Amino acid sequence: MDITLIRSFLEVAATGSFVHAADRLFVTQSAVSQRILRLEEQLGRPLFARSKAGVSLTPAGREFESYALSLIKIWEEARQQIAVPEGFSKTLSIGAQYSLWPRLGFRLIDSVVKEMPDVSIRAEIGLPDRLTRYLLEGVIQFALMYTPQLRPGLRTKELLSEELILCASWSGASIDTLSTRYIMVDWGAEFVQAHALHLPNLTNPGMTFSLGAMTAEFIRSRKMAAYLPARYARRFLDDGSLHLVPEAPTFSHPAWAVWRDDLDPKLSVAIENALSAIVDEIEKGKDEVLKDLADLNEDGEVAVLGQIENWME
Repeated sequence: MDITLIRSFLEVAATGSFVHAADRLFVTQSAVSQRILRLEEQLGRPLFARSKAGVSLTPAGREFESYALSLIKIWEEARQQIAVPEGFSKTLSIGAQYSLWPRLGFRLIDSVVKEMPDVSIRAEIGLPDRLTRYLLEGVIQFALMYTPQLRPGLRTKELLSEELILCASWSGASIDTLSTRYIMVDWGAEFVQAHALHLPNLTNPGMTFSLGAMTAEFIRSRKMAAYLPARYARRFLDDGSLHLVPEAPTFSHPAWAVWRDDLDPKLSVAIENALSAIVDEIEKGKDEVLKDLADLNEDGEVAVLGQIENWME
């Protein structure tokens, strides 16, 4: 059976749309439709019910979904094992959101390679839904993300609480005068809700980015401001390309590790040991940034979005 047909089936099932599946697979909608038709012909049953609202799995489609995931998992295991380069004994595939790669994911790879030099590493980037799908399919074995999804065969662990801080690319910025130079970064539903409640003057800035920490690269070369992870922003604060905005509240945003249950025990232990040491170091750096922010504030305290009473009244 063509593995491309299986991947297309899982994408349509996950998105409920041929159009969205085509976007994720980087092919045309007609190509996805033809793949699904071929698969349905091979199985002799319709897998999706089509309607103007989109598509949904038929009973046969729901039954086939678990087999499709198993087929992809077996394929990925075979592909990864056969692709192990000469001189290496095993592979480890890691995925992470962009914001979690620079000071967490890259350090994790360094630690694993140092402890187990015979392991070949493969790295992926993506948003939580894509990373979760890759985990379930066996494309990756471990992931770092902000909003994990609880699924059979996966286990999760909260690693740390990212502190999102308001940064501007110029010194002397004031939270009361940012409205025309502010970029709204979508850090998830909880952040957006707290932001709307406590920072109403910044809720319609004209620019909304779903780029995470990558937004730092945009604002630092323009006279703009945005909420960024303290861990990520620290290097830009240190070199003077970004500046803390006094009196701006912070927001706690947890980061998670997600493992496949069948990850090699030795690799699992190596990852957990590495993460423990890395997180300890990150927390120290984050605390230093928050102390700098507290020193800038008149009362020496740092407010937290979602935990503020009568903010800006």
